[in-house]
This record gives sequence, C-alpha cells and structure tokens, in this order.
Amino acid sequence: MTSLSQQKCEACSAEATPLTREQSETLLKEVPEWRIVEHGGIMKLMRSFTFRDFAEALAFTQGVGDIAEQAGHHPEITTEWGKTTVTWWSHAINGLHRNDFILAARTDEVAN
Repeated sequence: MTSLSQQKCEACSAEATPLTREQSETLLKEVPEWRIVEHGGIMKLMRSFTFRDFAEALAFTQGVGDIAEQAGHHPEITTEWGKTTVTWWSHAINGLHRNDFILAARTDEVAN
C-alpha cells in the first residue's frame, strides 16, 4: 500500500460525502500523532508541532503553506513562538475527506 503522503489528492466538490467517524478513525491510524477534533459539528484533523523558537515555527508554517498551495487545499495554521498548530478539513463538505489525511501525512514530512 502506498503511504498516504505519496497518494494523489482528488478534487473535492460540495457533492462529495464527508468521511464517517469510523472511516476517519481508520485513516487516523496512518497519521497517529494527529487527532480528530470537532468544532461546530465539523470533524477536523489537528496537530501541534513544537520548535526551538519562532523562526523555526515560521519556517515550518511556510513549508506547510507550500504543500497547501501545490495541492490547492488550505489548512488553518496558527504560528506562535516555538509552536505551530495545523488543522485540516475540507471546507466544501464541512468535514473530513481523504485529502485531509494525505495532507496531514505530508505535513508530518515537512516537520521531519
């Protein structure tokens, strides 16, 4: 099986069906440091990354921005001194899609 980070994101339209909790939990096993959170009834993937200082957190934020632009899919990113929190979900469907897990895996690679 191809690792999530190597899989291709597919176009996600408003007609796509969000993943169920069970489907999301299965995919979460491939990105175990992420967690599923719910905000306003919308499931999202979230992970915080720690760094030695603001400059490292900012460089990581830019790296995540680069993969987001390449995929045409954009997360919520909060950058603080020594910490960046990334939250992925598919706005068009108000929930999680396989693409969110693919980009979470790519985000992990940016951190490494």
